[in-house]
Amino acid sequence: VQLQASGGGLVQAGGSLRLACAASGRAFSDYAMSWFRQAPGKEREFQAGISRSGGSTLYADSVKGRFTISRDNAKGTVYLQMNTLKPEDTAVYYCAARRGECYSDYFYYYGMAYWGRGTQVTVSS
Repeated sequence: VQLQASGGGLVQAGGSLRLACAASGRAFSDYAMSWFRQAPGKEREFQAGISRSGGSTLYADSVKGRFTISRDNAKGTVYLQMNTLKPEDTAVYYCAARRGECYSDYFYYYGMAYWGRGTQVTVSS
């Protein structure tokens, strides 16, 4: 599966952005999906994950209540709605895929096998 993230940009603190990740190749519904981010000088960190059907989601504590992950299997796209953005949310955001289901949180965090190019999100104070 090939992944392409889009929707990043520059936004003021308190604002919102919606990221999208379009997948091509094998059936999108075969894959569990996650979003990650990497800020300059920091390690990549998990943000949110979603099951193949979209019926189960997982969030990092730092984004709970502010970010929402969703997917449209018919369109082959996963989304990350980001609200109440903070300067510390500034990073390159990546989507990732794992064929099959994630049977525990571990797989959302560490089990992704396919990665897209990131999209830059910059939040100004």
